[in-house]
Amino acid sequence: MSTCEQNTDLQYDALTKAGCDPIYEDRITGVSMVRDGLDRALAEIGKGDKLIVWRLDRLGRSIPHIMTIVAELADKGASLVSIGEGFDTGNEAGELYSTILAMIAHVERRMIVARTKAGLDAAKARGVRLGAKPKMQPCQIAEAAQLMRTETAETVAHRYAVSRATLFLSLIHI
Repeated sequence: MSTCEQNTDLQYDALTKAGCDPIYEDRITGVSMVRDGLDRALAEIGKGDKLIVWRLDRLGRSIPHIMTIVAELADKGASLVSIGEGFDTGNEAGELYSTILAMIAHVERRMIVARTKAGLDAAKARGVRLGAKPKMQPCQIAEAAQLMRTETAETVAHRYAVSRATLFLSLIHI
């Protein structure tokens, strides 16, 4: 799964229905190359075994990474099965299909990244401020700058209910 907030029930139910035991889980982005659950599954898989995933995009989003996993499984005499896409790399058709789907997942991810970047750029061009809401208003920052001449940073930060770091960052940006 991609984030901790996502619910794995659908994936878990499908894997259980497919007879998977054990089931390995990672709660980290699929883009990450360091995934303890996947690493444990790959370490334990042997000849004749099948690594079953709910969908190919849950395994990874980069063609090289997915193809590396498929090759590692083949070297061990194992195969990759995707429930959602309905293929098994244990045969030629499944291997071809997995390659095509990996390419599609890779292109789709790049398109999502491009659309997200374009959306952020458009928002910035419209004057939308991205990121967290400022802790201090411009008038408070100006007051704080005046107070810093006679007061300690701790006192000024306490007055505006911000940390010293936030106070100093706010003052830097005036």
